[in-house]
Amino acid sequence: MQNTAQGYLVYELTRSPAYLGYVGFAAGVPSWLFTLYGGVIADRISRRTMLVITQSAMMLLAFLLAGLVFTGSVQPWHIVVLAFLLGIANAFDAPARQAFVVELVEREDLTNAIALNSTMFNAAIVVGPSVAAITYALVGPGWCFTINALTFIAVIVALLMMKFQPVVKAVQHTSAVVQLKEGLRYVATQEVIRMLIGSLGVVSLFGLGIITLLPAWAVDVLHGDVTTNGLLLSARGAGSLIGALMIASMGSRNIKGRFWTIGSFTMPVLMLFFAWTRWLPLSLLFLVGLGWGFMVVANTTNALVQMQIPDDLRGRVMGIYTLVLLGFMPLGSLLAGSLAVYISEPGTVMVSALILLGFAALVWARLPALRKLA
Repeated sequence: MQNTAQGYLVYELTRSPAYLGYVGFAAGVPSWLFTLYGGVIADRISRRTMLVITQSAMMLLAFLLAGLVFTGSVQPWHIVVLAFLLGIANAFDAPARQAFVVELVEREDLTNAIALNSTMFNAAIVVGPSVAAITYALVGPGWCFTINALTFIAVIVALLMMKFQPVVKAVQHTSAVVQLKEGLRYVATQEVIRMLIGSLGVVSLFGLGIITLLPAWAVDVLHGDVTTNGLLLSARGAGSLIGALMIASMGSRNIKGRFWTIGSFTMPVLMLFFAWTRWLPLSLLFLVGLGWGFMVVANTTNALVQMQIPDDLRGRVMGIYTLVLLGFMPLGSLLAGSLAVYISEPGTVMVSALILLGFAALVWARLPALRKLA
């Protein structure tokens, strides 16, 4: 709800697709600055404690944005600054969240647990934008931010009530910088992990950056309004939800590599179709497929990486994974927003799709071992 309302509010205030890119960039810059360190911290302290701290920070930021809207004092730069601060909280939250999964389930259930987490997350992506669009139209964006802030209370309480066998952290005698180098060295020397994480970065850069254009797409390309924007975001979320459910259903089957390959081709092909479409129902259908393709790539990458890394390096490796996933998204947002000013939103989507299609073909030709990964 907050992401949907925030994007449309920025576009209402500025009427600029470039400003949508600025907000996405501001939200993602902290990923580059803090995520790797967040991974180190996740290997040094209780991951539950870290999540409680980050979730509390996110709650306060949501209340602050709601207050600015309700008082009528919100400005575009306010949203950029708050997006940056929220990005800092996310930079510490994401590695701990990813590494926390293995403390809750046995290793043989890890793939299904990751898929279940994605299922719940993407169910929210399906419902949230639609609810946000209705709420925004009826009572304004301030209530979208307020509802988001209130829901953090339930998240924090749930974390505190969890009962599980905590992981005993070894006493660390080395500095955080040394530990960070250990994590980077491990990823650099593991060919499969290096390839999976690097591939995710390319997909994140050119496949997710276009999402920041959807508010402008809803108005300028499809000639709709805030409700159209909500439907577009929900369609992408619906596709991601379907992808997550499919991966959960095949968690015990050794076809993750083939699924990854299918998803890598599905995304760019449907992006090309989406770029040419001006009819809303067909646009929604293509976004469903695009969301499916990305979720297949992201979830299979997550599962394959987590199945191979040792527990004492899990926080750091997942910090690198998160940096690549979330760190390239703001660069993609900035690139897409800036490019759209010169070649239009559809032109930007077509260029991104062609790059992704060429990359998928390169991986297919150069790395056949990927399709055999279990």
